[in-house]
Amino acid sequence: MIDKKTKQKIIVTGGCGYIGSHTVVALIENNFEVVILDDLSNSNITVLDRIEKITGIKPTFIEVDLKDISRVENIFRYNKDVAAVIHFAAYKAVSESVKEPLKYYQNNLYSLMNTLMSQQKHGINNFIFSSSATVYGNSKTLPITEENEVQRPFSPYGNTKKIAEEILDDLVKSDPNFSAISLRYFNPIGAHDSGLIGELPSGVPNNLMPYITQTAVGIRAKLMVYGNDYPTKDGTPIRDYIHVVDLAEAHVIAVKRLLNNKQEEQLETFNLGTGIGYSVLEIIKVFEKISGSKLNYEITGRRDGDVPLLFASTNLAKEKLGWQAKRKLEDMVLSSWKWEQNIRKVK
Repeated sequence: MIDKKTKQKIIVTGGCGYIGSHTVVALIENNFEVVILDDLSNSNITVLDRIEKITGIKPTFIEVDLKDISRVENIFRYNKDVAAVIHFAAYKAVSESVKEPLKYYQNNLYSLMNTLMSQQKHGINNFIFSSSATVYGNSKTLPITEENEVQRPFSPYGNTKKIAEEILDDLVKSDPNFSAISLRYFNPIGAHDSGLIGELPSGVPNNLMPYITQTAVGIRAKLMVYGNDYPTKDGTPIRDYIHVVDLAEAHVIAVKRLLNNKQEEQLETFNLGTGIGYSVLEIIKVFEKISGSKLNYEITGRRDGDVPLLFASTNLAKEKLGWQAKRKLEDMVLSSWKWEQNIRKVK
């Protein structure tokens, strides 16, 4: 094993969260040293022990509210040897953001700006941003490429991602030393093969897959399917679902691209998806097949902030990053189900 002193250090904000924790595992497996910054508002400290069980290494953890600029600056002051920052920390519930927009603008944008200002102040010039396909709004052309027009998203959550990318664009134009990659996710689902980490939202899930698995084990009485009158093949929204481990691996590749000075522009943007769209009802059917049980669900009205159809073109990521999703929908659903069974101790 390479001595720890030779490892490059990466700060991961929101590293105890769903995508963050899987990325931390992938970074450690690629011989990076990781420092997690997290306020634990939608995650659990026990994920650190789970990461250690998977990798044999417990990452450094600092509990911090990134809206507190003095604390953030102090952390970066004592971590000047950091090679790059991966920024996941953000509130992410679409429907909640519609009801509480100021909460989302304050948290998501202050956290981003405080992180950027602090790292820039201390000469840490590599940044990976956790963005979203929501920045495309209700796209008129499919599949969605990076050349598609960025539109005003339907939700304040999505708009924080759009504004964040504009902030990054302005930053790189003002600072020739600063480089960033924005990764636009489609719909991450699934869990680590170990069954030790996965999606575990606080309270009622806002995403489809944990709602399905929690309904299947009896935590939720019924899955609500929001709308069956969309212009899709079965009337339910279609999304491009991507395995969270595939997503995590893309972050490691993006970090290496920055550290090896391979980027072609100061701010690069890549879609991360599979290029295949599945409807909500199709996901339900695959889950029922894999689990061997009938899911209790009810079709209700549309949900604020949802768009009918989103799926990606991932050609640019394949060409420039050498990355493409490897895992199939069945792998995503099965790993999610195994994770749910593991944490609930269901046989």
